[in-house]
Amino acid sequence: MQFTAQQIATLLQGKLEGDPTVKVSDVAKIEEANSGSLSFIANPKYEEYLYTSKASIIIINESLEIERPVEATLIRVKDAYSGFALLLDKYGEMISGGAKTGIEQPSYISTTATLGKDVYVGAFSYIGENAVIGDGVKIYPGCYIGNNVVLGDNTKIYAGVKIYDDCRLGKQVVIHSGTVVGGDGFGFAPLKDGSYKKMAQIGNVIIEDDVEVGANTTIDRATMGSTIIRKGVKLDNLIQIAHNVEIGEHTVIAAQTGISGSAKVGKHCVIGGQVGMVGHIQIADGTKINAQSGISKSVNTPYTVLNSTPAFDYKSSLKSQAIFRNLPELQQRLLKLEETVNELTALLSTQNLEYKK
Repeated sequence: MQFTAQQIATLLQGKLEGDPTVKVSDVAKIEEANSGSLSFIANPKYEEYLYTSKASIIIINESLEIERPVEATLIRVKDAYSGFALLLDKYGEMISGGAKTGIEQPSYISTTATLGKDVYVGAFSYIGENAVIGDGVKIYPGCYIGNNVVLGDNTKIYAGVKIYDDCRLGKQVVIHSGTVVGGDGFGFAPLKDGSYKKMAQIGNVIIEDDVEVGANTTIDRATMGSTIIRKGVKLDNLIQIAHNVEIGEHTVIAAQTGISGSAKVGKHCVIGGQVGMVGHIQIADGTKINAQSGISKSVNTPYTVLNSTPAFDYKSSLKSQAIFRNLPELQQRLLKLEETVNELTALLSTQNLEYKK
């Protein structure tokens, strides 16, 4: 599939510099691109590649000043990173069958389910009773859509996703393969004999518009009420969201993070990989948490940056780490100082002088 520089510039509403008829058939990193490749430069540390890259078309920022001749055709846009992301999105739709519609067989769709216009249902998928599937929804092969599930317009459910009964997804949601939405929360009551009795999990999961959930992530249904993923949230692969958790708008969470039951995470938070949170705490808006941190209590001050386990102020944690690395040297200095004090004390004693501590 080939595209000309003029077609790309028109799509991005960018300014073209060079040959408008040059064609590209793939995309590549700027340092690895060859003739026929499309690439971009958004980070200043890669600007040197602009003059050596073999790419046929390069997307750059409007503000970038050209210091030497460039062989590639350039397309200037306000934000090269966002422009390239838009192109990748369009390209991804084309190669993944984004325009697919219709019902593949074998598949099962309940007679009580409602399907909108231009829906695609892949083979071996199941859609339960009273499910509502919006316009333009894509359900790839091998998916389970339970009873009373709602999928908003233009939502994509990739192969092998399981969405349990009563869960509700908004518009333009993307759920990647292997993810389970609405599995039972981890609710077990201890009994006197040491065993555990399962508590029925009768709530659901609500995922609002423009959310993306990575592969093999699990979002548990609420014990009662709803587990809620707010608008614009981005979840990486292999994340565990427990029952009754609420994630605020436009928060991003990296892989292998686990959030325990009933925790409330604010808006615009950035949470690194392998972060663990205890249940029933609140995380203020704009909080940033470094990878492998453990959060054991609520964060009440917005835009706090945290690190370590148990997590505490980021700058303080770095100072503590520096001190910790120097502990052997500090111990030797302390022992030497103690030895010097003892020698001085003995000297004063022999001279019949009073030593005052």
